[in-house]
Order: sequence, then C-alpha cells, then structure tokens
Amino acid sequence: MNRSFEVALNVERAIRMHLLLEEGPFYLYDTEEIRRMCRRFRELLYPGTRSHFACMANCHPEFLRIIRQEGLNVFVNSLEHLQAVVRCGFTGDQIVFAASAMDRRLMRSVRETGAIVILDSLNQVDLWRRICPDARFGIRCNIGGMVEAKKTRGGYFIGKESRLGLIPEEIATLEGNPYVAGLHLYVGTDICSIPYFKQCYRALGEFAPRFPMLDFIDFGGGFGLEDEEGEEFDFDGYGEMAAGVMRELCAKLGRQIRMLIEPGRIIGGRAGYFVSRVTDVKFRNGRQLVGVDASSVQFPRPLFYPDSAHHPVTLLHADRWGNGAAGIPSAAYGCSTYSRDFLARDVMLPRAEIGDILVLGQAGSYCATAFTHFLGFEQPKEIFDDCQTSADAPRTPGILRRAEVHIPG
Repeated sequence: MNRSFEVALNVERAIRMHLLLEEGPFYLYDTEEIRRMCRRFRELLYPGTRSHFACMANCHPEFLRIIRQEGLNVFVNSLEHLQAVVRCGFTGDQIVFAASAMDRRLMRSVRETGAIVILDSLNQVDLWRRICPDARFGIRCNIGGMVEAKKTRGGYFIGKESRLGLIPEEIATLEGNPYVAGLHLYVGTDICSIPYFKQCYRALGEFAPRFPMLDFIDFGGGFGLEDEEGEEFDFDGYGEMAAGVMRELCAKLGRQIRMLIEPGRIIGGRAGYFVSRVTDVKFRNGRQLVGVDASSVQFPRPLFYPDSAHHPVTLLHADRWGNGAAGIPSAAYGCSTYSRDFLARDVMLPRAEIGDILVLGQAGSYCATAFTHFLGFEQPKEIFDDCQTSADAPRTPGILRRAEVHIPG
C-alpha cells in the first residue's frame, strides 16, 4: 500500500512557485538533498573508497553536473549513457562500464574512453582480449551457491536464477590472469540488510587471491532508500561493515586494493517529486478516484513494477482551508483511456477537489529516466531547484499567498 506523506514547507513553496510558471506535470528535484546523499557516500570509512553513481537512475545533464561537483564518479551500461557522461566531463577511470552481450563496436567505444570495463562472460573476455590485447578488465562475478541468493526488486542478480556474470567454475579458469584488474558484484536492488551485504562481499573476496595483479574490488550498488519499517539506510553501519571487509581482504592479500561502489537510486530518490494537477474526481465502491493531468507513462515505475513500486503520495489543496483529513481510500489515475493508467493505488487521501495538486515522492530516480512514448504523452520537464534557497528568496505577494496554503495532516 502506498502511504501519504507531508511535503516539507520549503519543497511545497518551490512546487507552488513552479506551478505558476509551468503547464502540465513536471518533476522537481531538491538539489541540496542530492548533494547531501553524495556526501554520505563520500564519508564512508574505508580510505580511497570511490563511489560511481549508477546513471541508469538519472542521467539528466544537470544531475550529472551535481554529482560531479560533489566528487562522485559514474557507472554506465550503455553507449548512450557513456557518451552522456563524457559530454559532462567525466574521463578515464572516473567511469565504470559494465554490460552483457557487448559487441565489437561497443567494446571499441568503451576502450576509446579509457573507462574501467567489467566483462560478463568468458566469451566476452575472449572478445575483449582480441580487440584490446593490452587493456586490463574486471569481471562480473556470480557468487552462485556461495550464499543464499535473495530475490529483490527486478528479480535475481546472483545465483542460479540470474543470467549475469561468471559462475565460480568459470572464474577459476582465469586464475593467475594478469589482465584481470578487478572483481565486480551486484547483489540486488533496494537492499537495506547490512548482514546480507557483508555475506555477499566476503564471498566475492574469496576470489581475490586468485588474481595477483588485482587492483580493485567493486561491490556494486543496490542500496535501499529505507527498510520495511521506514528506517533510512544505515550509512554508519554499512561504512563500518565495508571497511572491515576490506581490511580483512587486504590483510589476506598483503597489499592494499581499491574499493568501488555504485550507488544509484539512493542518491536522488528522495530528492525528486512528481507534480500534477487534479482534473477530475470520481467515487466508486467506497473509493475516491483522483484524475490528474498526467499519465503513468510519464511516471512509469508503478507501471513497470505494479506490485512493488510504491511511492508516498500527498495532496496539496488549492484552497488554503483544505478539504479535511487524509481519511478516504483513494487511487490516482492518469488522463488516458488505458485501464492500467494509475499513478498510485490504495492510498489514504483527503477529499480532493479539481485544481488541487497531487505530489508523488521518492521520484528522483528511475522515474523520469524510464519515460515511455507508449500512449503518446510528452516527457515532463525536469526542474532542479535548491528548495531551501527558493524558500528563503523574496516573493511577489501572489506567490507568497499560494505558498502558505495549509498542508493536511
């Protein structure tokens, strides 16, 4: 079930200000929140940790500019995103490139950038060695039965159910290969369990002594925004755990190697809001159906993951006196005739009125980037705003009046 939430006053003010300027739905990103999350990863305990933001989460040029300013590197898995990060000024070993089933053209393009490449199979290793005989590479490791693999959002990323990576028997055939520069692992998505990360990281580390020229170990991403109780990801606990694993591993190897990680959704997830206007209200079977001027193809995570992508929802009233408490079972639906065009289901909202504002939270990652042309709607504008600065800025009387509308709850 989706849950309601209260938009911070500074964010609400920014939303209402942009509603005066924009027609149609839009995404609003609180840039200071993006920067805050970048800093949390920069502060991890293990010396020399390098965080590579997973650009699949959000590859908007302004987003990339912010993470570059904050000292993060990037992770990409397609030629389009590779070209995008190069245009934004990322170079060489600031880029990790990992994909599966790469062809010759893509391998050459990756090699030309000097990016750190992660290969997904023995066939890919053979092809890379033929095309780039002097270039080192990392390998994606499927730790298989070494741990009990958990199914996460998006399916299995390790274990027998996963198509990805080299299994232990295949990794063994590369033992001693001086061109293997790194080991890579992706545990899954939306994980908050520090013990599960630790178990998987230690399993990956068991392969390290096989490769005498190993330069780095890449633990991938999968960091969840919050656990089932709504608690935010435990950065302190994670940092202590990862540093401990790396100290143990380096002691076993007798030398230092780098630790890489690939945070994705967690960097911008909380920073983003999807904003639409209420254009119709219906009541069916004791439920309020709130129609908005947007479609699920413009906010597609619930469309792609109908059973697991739940975003908090709030209703900001156009009337400053509000329409009551958030006590009506509701759903928010889009403005097409597609029967599955819902932006939110099973959420408690106040009684809605035409002209109210529907805001979906945790929309900064894997939302705008997943936009689809299905149904024929245009891609919403993405607005980046330091909401705290906007809240403190002088306003016209009209904007001030609209910004002071009461938040229910």
